[in-house]
Amino acid sequence: MDKATKLERYREANKHALKGQIVFAGSSLMEMFPVEKLLREKGVDTTVYNRGIGGYVTRELLENLDVCVTDLMPRRVFINIGTNDLSNAAISLEELMGRYDEIITAIEQRVPGVEIYMMAYYPINYDAAEDFMKPCLLVRTNEKINKANQLVKQLAERHGQRYIDVNRALKDEQGRLKAEYTIEGMHIREEGYRAIMDDLVPYVIEA
Repeated sequence: MDKATKLERYREANKHALKGQIVFAGSSLMEMFPVEKLLREKGVDTTVYNRGIGGYVTRELLENLDVCVTDLMPRRVFINIGTNDLSNAAISLEELMGRYDEIITAIEQRVPGVEIYMMAYYPINYDAAEDFMKPCLLVRTNEKINKANQLVKQLAERHGQRYIDVNRALKDEQGRLKAEYTIEGMHIREEGYRAIMDDLVPYVIEA
């Protein structure tokens, strides 16, 4: 299913969704996160909407922020956007953070009082990557991800929002995405998402 089709599917679903709930937004690493299922497994009874769209860069989320976030008027947003920008050597970290700043500002303006949880970018594992993924991961390195995460943390602080890092259980002793949790060096298997839930749930349920 292409991006436009997913967006229209979300637009239609939003007509029947409850306002004031929790939204998860971002690109494929969010879209592939079975957050509703894993929260149920943890016994968490709360309404969440996953509006991730695979392949999205910050510009696309900004352009479609109404469908992916603000039409739902959420009380809390978990956001992980920019990993595809990090894969593009032509996009600087400054440019990435500038658009991320625009996204956060727009959400705050359209949804007064919203709580935004800006998630740390997940690590990658070049050594466990499929050959077709390796060129991308030469650009989107863990060193670059770590630098970007520091900038996301600073951005969250400037906005008075929350930066959260739930990557502890995903990392091996070298700080890479554990080989058993990755599909091709970058994307995450369901077992990997399940491993982070103990760290994520407290943020979802906190008063």
